[in-house]
Amino acid sequence: MMPEMGAMTLAAAVFLALIAVVVFLALRRRGPDAATVFQQQSELVGRLAQMAEQSAAAQAQMAAQLREQESAIAKVLEQRLAQVDKRLNEGLEQSRTATQTTIADVRERLVKIDEAQKNIAQLSTHVVGLSDILSNKQARGAFGEEQLEAIVRDQLPAAHYEFQATLSNRNRADCLIKLPPPLGPLAVDAKFPREAWDAMREAGADEAARNSAARAFAGAIAAHVKAIAEKYIVPGETADAALMFVPSEAIYAEIYAAAGEIADRARRARVFIVSPTTLWAVLNTMRAILKDARMREQAHVIQREIGELLEDVRRLDERVGQLKTHFASAEKDIRQIETSADRISRRGARIHNVDLDDPLDKPSLAPPAQSS
Repeated sequence: MMPEMGAMTLAAAVFLALIAVVVFLALRRRGPDAATVFQQQSELVGRLAQMAEQSAAAQAQMAAQLREQESAIAKVLEQRLAQVDKRLNEGLEQSRTATQTTIADVRERLVKIDEAQKNIAQLSTHVVGLSDILSNKQARGAFGEEQLEAIVRDQLPAAHYEFQATLSNRNRADCLIKLPPPLGPLAVDAKFPREAWDAMREAGADEAARNSAARAFAGAIAAHVKAIAEKYIVPGETADAALMFVPSEAIYAEIYAAAGEIADRARRARVFIVSPTTLWAVLNTMRAILKDARMREQAHVIQREIGELLEDVRRLDERVGQLKTHFASAEKDIRQIETSADRISRRGARIHNVDLDDPLDKPSLAPPAQSS
């Protein structure tokens, strides 16, 4: 911008010089007074020079002002740039922190997902193993027996059950619960018709196949109930009922949903179908029965203990009466002691008040009173 202003000033000076030459030539043509013209020309040149100096000073002042403005603008720009850079750095730092936190959260969740996948894989292995157990008849029987044993051990004392008990007809019950008379020992069978239930579940939406599978399932339940009634209900040896333990709540529900009539027939045959939940409730009731029978057996012991307790109460009452008599006698003795102490105090006071300096003028001591 400064070179442009200098060029403008030079052009103005040249322009003024040209004007001066033109005026000089014009005056010369007009002739007569050359000295006057020269003087006027000199004055014009001086004014032009003065104007050129003023113009240069103004130009320098403007340049200085422009430099100051440029410096101020540069400072403002530097400050603004510094603020923008600071905000940009702060934003980048916050973004970096948030990104690191997000990455840490993602890593933690990935670890949890990996652990969950491992658990799912283990659970899948366990489910496959359980499916293998339930698909094998012998393994399924062992699984039912183990579950039955765990529930029975949890609910009953060891003296009131026996596993794999052999009856007089040489049939072996999975569990024999020893109940007091008139109930008698109660046999429990831990097997269930899994194959028929699987066939009914695999029938799918085919109504004909499902109805056929349901009839087969009901027939298998009926046959199993009949076998239990024949094997484990022995007159004069066992209770007049038996339990059919189904170690699956789903199969137990399906028995009453798809073969409700068979379940009613089983009750009439005195074979009661139970699941893990219902068996727990039944055993809890049996434990109360055993406790009640135990209390009846020990009734004479309880009566004897109550009699002895009443005798102890009678002796305690006698001893309390004796103690009361002792307290009354002690209270009488204490009252007599208080009376004697009071008399001793009064007599001591009279002795203290006797004047021994002039015995002839003072009355003599009163004769002692007879103590009671």
